[in-house]
Amino acid sequence: MKLQQIMSKTRKAVDDYNMINENDTIAVGISGGKDSLALLNSLAGMRRFYPKKYNLIAITCDLGFKNVDFENIKKMCEDLDVPYYIVESDISDIVFNVRKEENPCSLCAKMRKGAMYSFLKEKGCDKIAYAHHKDDVVETYMMSLIYEGRQNTFSPVTFLDRMEVTVIRPFIYMNEADITGYVRAENIPVLKSPCPVDGYTKRQYAKDLLKSINDEAPGVRERIFTAIQNSQIKGWSK
Repeated sequence: MKLQQIMSKTRKAVDDYNMINENDTIAVGISGGKDSLALLNSLAGMRRFYPKKYNLIAITCDLGFKNVDFENIKKMCEDLDVPYYIVESDISDIVFNVRKEENPCSLCAKMRKGAMYSFLKEKGCDKIAYAHHKDDVVETYMMSLIYEGRQNTFSPVTFLDRMEVTVIRPFIYMNEADITGYVRAENIPVLKSPCPVDGYTKRQYAKDLLKSINDEAPGVRERIFTAIQNSQIKGWSK
């Protein structure tokens, strides 16, 4: 998939759910993975023609794992004319060594987001974009069904009143496979996750389960996504 096609799907999501307002400053949450780097390129490219003017910054929360090199991300941000900030933390030590969490993802995500939101408030920025794509939407829905017994997933736009931060997800119409194809075609340097539980999470289980179901009933992800759009799940009505 070409960048132009990615920007087209990004713009549709942005327009459908009114994600960007005039003169917004939007922080792009950068993990270093393919999704966040593709989103950064898409939003940076959209600045040239989107009718509402907006500014971008990029932010990474350094979890404290050793031997993680952010130089390629810094260079990409320089090339895209996007200021880049790294928030230092000792989250990995707290989660894995101090707390010794058996299911570390929830605590890690909570601490990571808390660190980034606090930094954004210091910068006077109240909007952050995450690169959650269509597959993430469906996987989260499946996880909610399996582990919580309810129909739920994250919203395209979420206002966090306690932090006074608005979260937007401009990639909700993007398929993960298309993002992977774009990143490979453009030789975008992806930062490998240093997390020791990467690939062994509940999300990975949901991903594998959906793949298995899709082998028997091709197109199941699209049908579930359509069901989510037509549901009463908070934030999904256009």
